[in-house]
Amino acid sequence: MSDLRFDGKVAVITGAGAGLGRAYALLFASRGAKVVVNDLGGDPHGRGSAQKAADIVVNEIKQAGGSATADYNSVTDGEKIIQTAVKNYGRVDILVNNAGILRDRSLPKISEDDWDAIQNVHLKGSFKTTQAAFPIMKKQGYGRIIMTSSGSGLYGNFGQANYSAAKMGVVGLANTIAIEGGAKNVYCNVIVPTAASRLTKDVLPPELFQELKPELIAPVVAYLCHDSCSENGTIIESAAGWAGKSQIFRSKGGLIRKHITESASIENVRNKWSDITDMTTASPRNSLPAALADLTETMECLRNGTEKPTGPSREDDIFTFASKDLILYALGVGASVQNSDELKLLYENHEEFGPLPTFYILPGMLSLMSSSRELAIPGKTLSLENTLHGEQYLEIYNSPPEAGSFLTNTKIVETLDKGSGAAIVLDSNSYNEQGGLIMRNQCVTFIVGAGNFGGSRTGKQIVPCLPKPDRKPDVSLTYKTSIDQAALYRLSGDVNPMHIDPNFAAIAGYEKPILHGLCTLGISVRLVMATFASYDVKLFKAVKARFSKVVLPGQTLRVDMWRNGNRVHFETAVVENNTIAITGAYVDLKTIKERIMPNKVESSLKSDAIFQYIIDQVKVQPDKAKSVNGIFLIKITKDGEIVKEWTLDLKSASIYEGSGKDVKHNTTLTVSDDDFVEMAVGKLNPQQAFMKGKLKASGNIMLAQKLGPLLKAAPKL
Repeated sequence: MSDLRFDGKVAVITGAGAGLGRAYALLFASRGAKVVVNDLGGDPHGRGSAQKAADIVVNEIKQAGGSATADYNSVTDGEKIIQTAVKNYGRVDILVNNAGILRDRSLPKISEDDWDAIQNVHLKGSFKTTQAAFPIMKKQGYGRIIMTSSGSGLYGNFGQANYSAAKMGVVGLANTIAIEGGAKNVYCNVIVPTAASRLTKDVLPPELFQELKPELIAPVVAYLCHDSCSENGTIIESAAGWAGKSQIFRSKGGLIRKHITESASIENVRNKWSDITDMTTASPRNSLPAALADLTETMECLRNGTEKPTGPSREDDIFTFASKDLILYALGVGASVQNSDELKLLYENHEEFGPLPTFYILPGMLSLMSSSRELAIPGKTLSLENTLHGEQYLEIYNSPPEAGSFLTNTKIVETLDKGSGAAIVLDSNSYNEQGGLIMRNQCVTFIVGAGNFGGSRTGKQIVPCLPKPDRKPDVSLTYKTSIDQAALYRLSGDVNPMHIDPNFAAIAGYEKPILHGLCTLGISVRLVMATFASYDVKLFKAVKARFSKVVLPGQTLRVDMWRNGNRVHFETAVVENNTIAITGAYVDLKTIKERIMPNKVESSLKSDAIFQYIIDQVKVQPDKAKSVNGIFLIKITKDGEIVKEWTLDLKSASIYEGSGKDVKHNTTLTVSDDDFVEMAVGKLNPQQAFMKGKLKASGNIMLAQKLGPLLKAAPKL
């Protein structure tokens, strides 16, 4: 794999005159970044100043062939530090808030000056510098910010009350910056380093101090700042060549009163203490809305006088599956043994056998279908034919098994009044048999005609869709659905009759049964995973999508993809009518494992739809195809380079991508993607194309004339 570079990026490192900051600055510069080396030059306690520390590091960088500028301002004057970067380099891409001092004293001995000095450097300094860089990064549409916390901040440490408070403060600061900047590709994460430095020399044992080299932490910080890293709002601890994620978990807890009209008592707290402190089924909390959603559920239980469940327990919410279910789902979203890479999705004894990640939407859907939505809109009657699937979100926290059972707890987190209808937002958490949280699904359903009930129009609980990048897709792939696609997909559990029963579809306002939105999503994510993750579910993190238009079984889908670091934005269109079926969608991956494609052009070929048409024609009239009695290799070019090959085996009526193994082709044709389409739709005469050099042929050229009827695609293509 290629080295991760920072060419063209500008990195600002505070406190970079020694220790961790110096290690960061040297590493960024060695990988191509222009570095602003900030250091006030004071002592470890924050007293005094000098320019020497920053100058030494700048000289080191320049002597190694890098680019660097020194800055001597205090972090409490953060705007001046950022001005140095803009003045010298015109932008700011990376900010590492690393500057720090110590004033260690036991709690009774901390003076006002000790307290203020620590807060000013660690907390206020991080705030001021970030506040100055943030609008620049948002305008650029790119930024990576690192806050530096400490084990003392996360866990506490004797004699460091002032330091601990400041270091936990930057965690809260980072969490909010991550929320405010995420939509603009400005990510903020926290590093919790344990390293040998002038600040830790008197704190750590000598033998440990020698092993905690700053250079072992610098790569972790650098990766968090790379554009291929999509982490945002994450706490990473690192020391001695090790790194790990820290996260806040919360227990299921217990109710300390039975009804909302009752008061709580000390005795009730005592009686419920074991439930309150039981962490065996604890789950992570990643946002304030998620935490408030649990509180909303608790309030509903108190109003109804019911006990809040400690976990999902209804029999209807148990989802049991095995390898055959994974295979049936993969078939339902278009996986085929015709593509050798997809055998791992269809054969349980394959050494890399595994699921498509969207299979794990099914437990949430099963729970949703068994849950009642009547209470969401008092006085409204909800019917299946008026229910539309609006949006879907899936996030996988831990690697799911390939067989077993999930228990799923579904709850309504908010109901929105859209006037013409109601949007009901449902969260589903799925747990394994040991009670561990495996995944979260969020489904937004739209109930036609259920609006105007006086509710809020906008909500805070929905995981947002994101706009696609304003550029041409990096990759586009097509897939022609079969006329039986919905009939096959429904066998995985989504048995809504709208997708199979013409009469039911007519009641819902459709001329014929429509394809499941989740089937369209599954096909789309399959193509994304094929392109950027080699179908590896372990690389999958999350997917979000909005269902905008319907798809009919038999129509062709085109999935346009834009890579942005480890996030892949995508949009799914129906080729036949050019409508957009899925919008605002993205897949978050833990890392990218990109499929090798010649210049990535293969993915955006217009001819793919023509070959799909030929495949369908051959299936309908195999005898007519066999009458040609020849095997053809068609090489499609783009910008003069061969980007895809197709074999038309018209001896056995088989059409497939690639040249095949041990296949003896009678005729080889080479033609550009555009010219092939022109020939197929009748705008370019094949003989004229051959005479003009647009079509090259070798082998049995006369046999190629028999291809004419097959290459004449329907006008709509």
